[in-house]
Amino acid sequence: MTPFGKRVRELRQQRGLTLKKMAQDLEISSAYLSALEHGYRGLPSAALFVQICEYFGLIWDDFEAMQKLIDLSNPQASVDTRGMSAGHTELANEFARNIGAMTAVEVGELLQALRKKKRA
Repeated sequence: MTPFGKRVRELRQQRGLTLKKMAQDLEISSAYLSALEHGYRGLPSAALFVQICEYFGLIWDDFEAMQKLIDLSNPQASVDTRGMSAGHTELANEFARNIGAMTAVEVGELLQALRKKKRA
């Protein structure tokens, strides 16, 4: 599941909408919407992103928050370590090989450390 997909699902459920109803309203297939929520599909088009935000009545701050989630939601992220140290490349590859085995706690700890580094 991607951060964007998780938020779409939360908004849909908060409003008591079924996946089928929302998909019908947006004129997309329920299979596509489900795949988008679960991170099995790439990011939505810019037009669909705006349509989803309008569907939920999101304005300014909420719209910007959704845009930030889009930026963090590529389910096929890649890391280009060209020009970096061998350690950087090893880290990226080890992470890619082991991310699926990480617990939610480990993921949270790593995210916290990366966010702290970003603020520094």
